[in-house]
Amino acid sequence: MSARPVPAHTVERSLRARTGARLVAGIDEVGRGAWAGPVTVCAAVTGLRRPPEGLTDSKLLTPARRVEMAARLEEWVTAGALGHASPEEIDALGMTAALRLAAVRALEALPERPDAVILDGSHDYLGAPWTVRTVVKGDLSCVPVAAASVLAKVDRDARLAELGREHPDFAFERNAGYPSPVHRAALERLGPTPHHRLSWSYLDALPRWRHLRRPAPVTPGRPRRTAPAGPPAGQLGMF
Repeated sequence: MSARPVPAHTVERSLRARTGARLVAGIDEVGRGAWAGPVTVCAAVTGLRRPPEGLTDSKLLTPARRVEMAARLEEWVTAGALGHASPEEIDALGMTAALRLAAVRALEALPERPDAVILDGSHDYLGAPWTVRTVVKGDLSCVPVAAASVLAKVDRDARLAELGREHPDFAFERNAGYPSPVHRAALERLGPTPHHRLSWSYLDALPRWRHLRRPAPVTPGRPRRTAPAGPPAGQLGMF
């Protein structure tokens, strides 16, 4: 069995050498495939310092370990900020534009504008005027992206747990707004809350509430596509 990759500063060093970037931020998002809640993006600047031991992609950490790691990261990162796009903004803009909105909110909340950005994944949803390097599995291989993944996940989970106290039937504290049997059963019985995304196709399977479905936004030049019904494979906050 191969060892888990350890996040490093390789991409940051490359960006510094190739572009002259002095300040590099890592970006990761959470909440893309949820039925409810915002999409949350974290921008983290770490410099080239050695990261806290055990830092990795947030999905590989237990909930308790993520919370512990996030507390350490809040003290350790050079700078960090969170941006969110609400369910209403997701419905109005579509996920790609909502991700960009949340990412720009996070980047603009940093105390200093980054010279370059490392974006997790293969799709640059940020674009100009930002200098962007996309890295597949960046949350596993890049220190600032791994830090951003943990901070974004812990923040959004806490927000959804708070919403779960308002809407206990949906068990948001356990599913974070993603599809689950309890979540689906509550939707069938009670219909969507004000925190649900109404352009998502889960409403098509709920005859009683189907009339609430909003059309997914159409990107100019592209055909209309149905919003995702479930997860694939998060107004500003600073720390």
